[in-house]
Amino acid sequence: MKASYDEAIAENTTMSDELIAEREKVAKLITELKSSKGDNASLRKYKDQYKALEQKMRNLMQEVEVLKAQNQTLTTNLDSTKVVLEDSKKYNQVLVGQNEELAKTVEKGQKLTVTNLKTAAYKQRSSGKQIETDKASRADLLQISFTIAENKIAKSGDKVYYVQVIDAKNNVLGDKATVSFGDTSLTYSFTTTVKYENKTVDVKEQLPGKDFAKGTYFVNVFDKGELVSKSSFSLR
Repeated sequence: MKASYDEAIAENTTMSDELIAEREKVAKLITELKSSKGDNASLRKYKDQYKALEQKMRNLMQEVEVLKAQNQTLTTNLDSTKVVLEDSKKYNQVLVGQNEELAKTVEKGQKLTVTNLKTAAYKQRSSGKQIETDKASRADLLQISFTIAENKIAKSGDKVYYVQVIDAKNNVLGDKATVSFGDTSLTYSFTTTVKYENKTVDVKEQLPGKDFAKGTYFVNVFDKGELVSKSSFSLR
């Protein structure tokens, strides 16, 4: 793709600025890919970016061919030159607008944003009623909640999140299961599967336990191997 842009830029058409800008995006993607960890999430992101850049290049190359043909006509007819240059100017304005929209889309990305991560401890009574507490000796369970923000361009469907709760003694609570993502591994407390339909979703899960330690706890939420949210709380 970069070599194709180099060749097209050498034609010195009125689209040179757009071609140079797109070539820089390709060069940036190459650099990022060389330094990436190679995990599935990263490779998927880079693959999506590559597809978008590839489609953009096809469109631009088609327009380059159109402009080259138009430039040949310009050499023989001054009136045609004025008309074609005006059309090219209008089309370049459209391309600028498309590039701005593409930049906004890439900035948003397809990744989901996890916000409002909260954790509270509860005492479970025999009646089934749960009473919130901040005392470790009274706690029977932890309630973890978070929100998945709306993202119109994300892929809908079931989303699996790995929740890791680490107590004041640096122990992972819950399942203590381990999963690998490429070269990295993650020990988690539990997983939660969310049906995502591109709208805001509130998630709430409970982690039973006993003999909770006093001190500060850390809660981490992972999307595969990527940490997407974290928080802490304390029990006295």
